Amino acid sequence: MKILSFLYQWLVAIPLLVAITIVIALATSIGSIIFGGKWWGYYPPHFWAKCWCWLFFIKVRVEGRELIDPATSYVFVANHQSSYDIYSIYGYLGHNFKWMMKKSLEKVPFVGLACRCAGHIMVDRSSAAAVKKTMETAKRTLRGGMSLVVFPEGARTWNGKMRSFKRGAFKLAMDFSLPIVPITINGAFEVMPRTTYTIKPFRTITLTIHRPIVHNGEDIDTIMAQCYSTIESRLD
Repeated sequence: MKILSFLYQWLVAIPLLVAITIVIALATSIGSIIFGGKWWGYYPPHFWAKCWCWLFFIKVRVEGRELIDPATSYVFVANHQSSYDIYSIYGYLGHNFKWMMKKSLEKVPFVGLACRCAGHIMVDRSSAAAVKKTMETAKRTLRGGMSLVVFPEGARTWNGKMRSFKRGAFKLAMDFSLPIVPITINGAFEVMPRTTYTIKPFRTITLTIHRPIVHNGEDIDTIMAQCYSTIESRLD
């Protein structure tokens, strides 16, 4: 069974996904340049993300979607278990948003261009001036009524456990008085941990959307601790 799974992954699924990725990246880039990134920066990649789940028979279950309003801007913060966090959120959150992502992803062929054209925010921590510019870009995005999705750990976990959070996303939410929505991701680490390129099919990923946290003058450390404990409370 493992041999068949390996052959399917590398001879069928991955070649198909490479082709789909190129087509979707080009469509996103061209559509965003011509028509803007609000629709083209979300719906083609939304389909692309679902393809990554469909072709590996990954089921994504969402709990708590009724707690968020599609017409409201939020800052979503989630734990980061695996690359499949991206596919599960992009494909199944059901809310238009922009990512805050590592600037190094700009170098990924086709995908990096699509991300820039779609208006996703590239986080540059190379200097204080670069960090300031990143935050200004994020603020412009939020002023336009768009939501953000951030992995406040900054990178994928090595062992499935959450790491400490960085402050940037929380500061943005508080500066703009936006509700913060914690999301707990379960199962993605089992599908594809950081230490391997092998994807385990026939698994289930669960997104638990928690009730939005509306802050009223609390300090940033209190809000960060509340989000951390909320996400952790539903981790397997």
